[in-house]
Amino acid sequence: MKNDKKELSAEGRDELLATLKARFEKNKARHEGIRWANVEARLEARSEKLWTLDQMELTGGEPDVIGFDKQSGEYIFCDCSPESPKGRRSLCYDRDAWNFRKENKPENTALDVAAEIGIEILDEETYRHLQTLGKFDLKTSSWIKTPANIRKLGGAVFCDRRYDTVFYYHNGAESYYAARAFRGTLRV
Repeated sequence: MKNDKKELSAEGRDELLATLKARFEKNKARHEGIRWANVEARLEARSEKLWTLDQMELTGGEPDVIGFDKQSGEYIFCDCSPESPKGRRSLCYDRDAWNFRKENKPENTALDVAAEIGIEILDEETYRHLQTLGKFDLKTSSWIKTPANIRKLGGAVFCDRRYDTVFYYHNGAESYYAARAFRGTLRV
């Protein structure tokens, strides 16, 4: 449950940790060599990150650990829902694109929602890494971090998986679709 302090209740915290642990145990191939006890200890030491993970969960992202940064000691959580998160669809890319639209503006933007919930939108490299851990976005697509030179010209990029291949596409940044959302990561 969300509150102004961006904290979870004790019950919400326990429920989220149980959900994350069950997903972690069910999908061990996503994080070989990583032990849940270490992830949980890190989460307990950085409990402010639980609110963000809960927001990822509530918007349909199904966050799970996809890596460990040896240099920083951080675990990397990523949206691992089979399709792009349902609670983050029908968003144009960023606020400039939203402002550009004269009519039929979407409710929000991918970059604004990502900032609001405290996650980083995936870049192409991370999206492609995710696809090595499973098959994602077989029916949907996900906005990804757009290079500045493309964004400057009014475009934005997204990816999906079709024909057992990850595709990288472009669109006007102001476009939005019912089958396109965005995926994010959180370092804990």
